[in-house]
Amino acid sequence: MSAGVQLSRRRFLQVLAGTAGALVIGIPLAEAADPPLPPALLGDDYRGLGAYVRIDSDGNVLIGTRDPDTGTGTSTALPRIIADELDADWNRVGVIPLGLGVDNRNGQPFWRYGHQTGGLGDSIPAAWADLRQAGALARWLLTQAAARRLGVPAERLRCQAGTVIAPDGRRFGYGDLAEAASKIALPTAPLPLKSPDRYTLIGQPAGDVDARALVTGQSRYAIDSDFAGALVAVLAHCPWHDGSLGTIDTADALAVKGVVKVVQLRPEANRLPGQTVRAPAVAVLAENTWAALQGRARLKLRWQPGASGSAGSAALEQQATDLLDDKNATGQLVRSDGDVDSAGKKAARRVEATYFQPWLAHATPEPMNCLVRLDKDRATLVVPTQAPQQAWAVVQRLTGLAPDQIEIQVPRVGGGYGRRLDHDYVAEAVMLAKAVDKPVRLLWTRQEDLAQDFYRPASVQRLNAVVDRKRNLIAWTQRVASASALAGRGVPDDRLWASELQADQLPAGLVPNYRSSWYRLDSPIPRGPHRGMPHLANAFAAESFVDEIAHALKENPLDTRLRLLGEPRQIPLANGGTLDTGRLANVLRLVAERIEWKNWLRSVNGLGIACWHVNGAYVAHAVEAALQGEKLGIVRAVCAVDVGRVINPLGLEGQVAGATLDALSAALNLAVTFKDGQVQQHGYKDYPLAGMAQLPRAVEVIVVPGDRVPAGASFLAMPTAAPALANAVFRASAVRVRRLPLMKELLRLL
Repeated sequence: MSAGVQLSRRRFLQVLAGTAGALVIGIPLAEAADPPLPPALLGDDYRGLGAYVRIDSDGNVLIGTRDPDTGTGTSTALPRIIADELDADWNRVGVIPLGLGVDNRNGQPFWRYGHQTGGLGDSIPAAWADLRQAGALARWLLTQAAARRLGVPAERLRCQAGTVIAPDGRRFGYGDLAEAASKIALPTAPLPLKSPDRYTLIGQPAGDVDARALVTGQSRYAIDSDFAGALVAVLAHCPWHDGSLGTIDTADALAVKGVVKVVQLRPEANRLPGQTVRAPAVAVLAENTWAALQGRARLKLRWQPGASGSAGSAALEQQATDLLDDKNATGQLVRSDGDVDSAGKKAARRVEATYFQPWLAHATPEPMNCLVRLDKDRATLVVPTQAPQQAWAVVQRLTGLAPDQIEIQVPRVGGGYGRRLDHDYVAEAVMLAKAVDKPVRLLWTRQEDLAQDFYRPASVQRLNAVVDRKRNLIAWTQRVASASALAGRGVPDDRLWASELQADQLPAGLVPNYRSSWYRLDSPIPRGPHRGMPHLANAFAAESFVDEIAHALKENPLDTRLRLLGEPRQIPLANGGTLDTGRLANVLRLVAERIEWKNWLRSVNGLGIACWHVNGAYVAHAVEAALQGEKLGIVRAVCAVDVGRVINPLGLEGQVAGATLDALSAALNLAVTFKDGQVQQHGYKDYPLAGMAQLPRAVEVIVVPGDRVPAGASFLAMPTAAPALANAVFRASAVRVRRLPLMKELLRLL
């Protein structure tokens, strides 16, 4: 993307006059497009544009946000990118979710807004090269309209806070110019974008646009939505995804007042995980939630296990350990630099450790749900999804409707963490709506949510390091045994490691002789994408291991890391980016200074530190932990991040603090276990998210200012929190925790 607005791009911007003299900037729709969502952006004119910006005659600005907001702040950050380029008055800007933008191009879907995925850390990077166009075009049109009215060349005018100002002080509000601007022909040449020194919103802190609604309980989630006449559906899933229904008796369930129908669901054959029903299920549909739940409780079901009926997490971990113990076992080579075997001959010291990661569930605050209405020639859904385009694919396959006959609304999402990249629950809702020929409001219980997840797979990681006589780390070997989260999802066998390892993860590129390998485990347990994967598991192992190397060398762990990073330089990465060792060292030094690392040996409490890099962004944590008897307290947690240019510092701080607390909670308490193929955790009582007493009173966030292209941050602060905590626990207790969850292991070792 050049510095101008590329009007010749495939999804070029256009303009129309909305109702009441409004100016609307957006993407051209198909000839016979149905009303795009939300119609508020277009007033009564439902044909023409899928809008990004609407400026009314009263000067109010409405901006649509295209990516689902799963708590990552996209509903604030993305509109501010447009608003800054527009020179809008933020106090007069309203924000509304766009929902899925899809048109019909000869029977094929045409994605109106391009990128529409939330929670993966790529919303802002994608927007930076995209959304400024809408604001720039609107500002140009308004300036042209003012120039004609004032009789002044447009280049002599300036825009500020929703007004166009002439050199002599005369000014017009955007509302006064909106109608005239909507009638001006589009420019034929690229428009220049604002230079950074003219930014007024980008880089300035702003509260979440939904903050008041969130804290007062007024936010509307998909689970709060309803259609007139919709039946409530609750499910009894088979405990085994590959099991079957042996016997069923529905008489007592159907006798419950309000219960309308009982429907059986089965996974479709030859469909990838997340695209169809996850496991056989029996649905009870009723006039209200209470009746549906009572009906489900009275179902008489006998399920039969499939091949997964003998699966257990303990046996799989033992298999992984045996595999790594077997010197003849061959893993899949992920990266190989130098000659690790030859470097071993120069060893003055060798360090080895094995780290264990548990299975994890997503446990989203908002359980899986979906509201669907199927009409003869239209499907309307309200879905908490991270990927509405993938949800569309499921609906289209099940209904056969044309691309633009499927409407998907995406309100604010109550947490995603990767779970809502799969759409088994959408398939369930659509199948049920077809079965009863009525709108359906599908609701999962918390127990179903934990028992019917696509889990993050457990892993066993064995690391070996070689240090020479000059105390230099000259060789590093990392071997990971796990069941790939990508298995069965259409990924070639030689790429299944991609969910378990990254070729460029630390300390790759910093150690002259480096080798990483993945050892495949086969498991019938359903697996899928998870927040921070694969960084979360690997940073815990790698950054804990660096600390062990420092301890073996009897040196300051911060010094060990800085020596490993060396002089500031750019190291090419396999994915095409670079590792900037100077930026990584900087965030390390910042957290060390804030937590007073100079006292790491003399501190009464334990201090721990860790660093990582993710897609051009850099993060470090320093944690202070206190141990009194068997009670662990996290006294302080400091996190520094460098994401390049920051759109909303306040939003970034919130993301960093939230991700830190999420990672600490997972590290302290969380693990999913399986016995006879069944999940042993049924609710928050046995899958306990950390409470306030276990977590630090605050997360101290340091944001590094920068002028580089923005990088994502939705899970950036997750990988380093757990190793920094474990390293701090070692300083406080002399106990090295190599197995998560930390509290259970720590109490075992004390």
